Amino acid sequence: MTRRIVICLLSIVLLPLSLWSQRIPEMIEYTEVYDFIEELTTDGVIQSNAAIKPYSRDYIAALLAEAQTKDSLLNKRQKEDLQFYMQDYALELDTLPTYYSYGHRHVTQWKTPISNLNLADPSLHMLTKNKIFKMRIRPILGMDINYNVKKGMITKRWYGAEIQMDIAGHLSIWGSIRDNSWKGTGKGFLQDKYYPTNYDKMVGARLTQPGYLNDLPGVQYKEAEYGGDYSDLRGGVSLYMWWGSIGVQRERITWGDAQHCSNILSGHNPAVPMLTLQLTPCKWFQFDYFHAWLPSNVLDSTYYYEEQFMEDSIKLNYRPHSKFMAANMFTFMPCKYVQFSFGNSIVYAERSPQGQYFIPIAFFKSLDHLFTKGVHSENQNSQAFASITVRPTDHLRLYGSFYLDEFKLSRLKKSNKEHNPISYLVGFDWSGWPVKGLSLKGEFMRSYIACYTHSIEVLEYTSNSYGMGHYMGDNAQSIFVQIAYRPVRGLRLTLDYTQDTKYTAYPYIRKTIGQVIAQKPFSGKIWQNDIIRFRAIYEVFNNCYAHVDATYNYARASKPEDLAMYSPVYMQGRNLTFTAGLSFGF
Repeated sequence: MTRRIVICLLSIVLLPLSLWSQRIPEMIEYTEVYDFIEELTTDGVIQSNAAIKPYSRDYIAALLAEAQTKDSLLNKRQKEDLQFYMQDYALELDTLPTYYSYGHRHVTQWKTPISNLNLADPSLHMLTKNKIFKMRIRPILGMDINYNVKKGMITKRWYGAEIQMDIAGHLSIWGSIRDNSWKGTGKGFLQDKYYPTNYDKMVGARLTQPGYLNDLPGVQYKEAEYGGDYSDLRGGVSLYMWWGSIGVQRERITWGDAQHCSNILSGHNPAVPMLTLQLTPCKWFQFDYFHAWLPSNVLDSTYYYEEQFMEDSIKLNYRPHSKFMAANMFTFMPCKYVQFSFGNSIVYAERSPQGQYFIPIAFFKSLDHLFTKGVHSENQNSQAFASITVRPTDHLRLYGSFYLDEFKLSRLKKSNKEHNPISYLVGFDWSGWPVKGLSLKGEFMRSYIACYTHSIEVLEYTSNSYGMGHYMGDNAQSIFVQIAYRPVRGLRLTLDYTQDTKYTAYPYIRKTIGQVIAQKPFSGKIWQNDIIRFRAIYEVFNNCYAHVDATYNYARASKPEDLAMYSPVYMQGRNLTFTAGLSFGF
């Protein structure tokens, strides 16, 4: 009897934590809702886990519901924003959205004996009366027009659709597809003479490539002569309970508290398929693990298909090397003022997934030694990292993230000239005082020589050849400062300055790496880009927003080939670029 009473009491206490389960992830590209959550967190209204993103939709709904119980701490604009976002997460709160237009309530809804169907622009929602089945269908459509005063125009358009389903409170299924296209007209879009390709006649219209040092999301282009096409498919299935979830999904993820770009997992690379596990047994602890299949972009000379190419000839079609990644992160939130996370990961390139790396709570470097040292073979590529967030007072957030590619205590001695190949990032966010809606943010990142790199190409900390850490790579520095203001509901004005600096790029040669990391870091500047950007973004209704940008950048390098290596043609030199865009479904 006593045992039953204890179990019942624990169930009552822990039942509210069911909203912490990982269900359908909210894409990290939907920056407006994440920015609002950060604002409420910095103001001390709610407590959120800033080290692990994307958040699940029901986690965001739980945070918004918590903020609603503390509306006395919110100003008028925040209350309006809160009600606005709660409409988008109505299904997660077991209801249907009610939209308002021109000050009047507007509901389009069909009621049947088994379901309520709601058509809410620009999406369709369905909720059965017993709340066993929930579904959201949303169209996706958008266009950005970029006009560079010197070099002409680039347009980006995308379209697709998204569906999300939740069944019986334990199974979530979701998927989205976006077909994207870049097109460029005007000067500067000819083939780059330093880095030519066979098919990119207008390579200058491609603003993102693995070698470029900018924070645009990485993509894998299809062949196109006018710029670039690519598709972006996200989706997955998740089985969950109140204490955690397990799933298979393809998403972008970020680990490490950051506002401009994380130096642990930045989400800069294209989304990858992964097996995920998340445990949230209590409010002050969260555990995350994934095992991912990474596109290596490295051919395996021993693995190929034979194709009858001509009557008298056989063509060998070489296949890419297999590449995988396993990672975990432990997050502790003992109070609303402190949050600490730490974990480790490994990138490995065996022919098939290795069972030892499916152990979620593991120190992967130790397992790696167990399976490679006996035959004196090269280790796989392991990493360790940590993130800490401190809120010493309401309206102020201080944070830092540390990425250890390799670390030896002996290198901390003054007599040792070698430097550990690590990356660190520190930042702050001052929000809501003395002016409501006004915030000041700053971030500083440095990565030492040989950080993120490896002597074996297939083992590098990359996916689709894009770095998974900070987009600046090794021996680099980034400074970011932003002033943001939210004057009314849905409108955000930002003015930010970014200075990215790349120093001497050293090749990673195993035999001489000791000499390389003994070089003075952050010396011998070879490339720099200064960016000043003003942005006005307004979310007209949920998941539909318009924005206008004005951006000045000055990208220069010590050598012309370095400028071509690190900057797209469109951004080389001094540029003034105006952007206007409209998006449905972001």
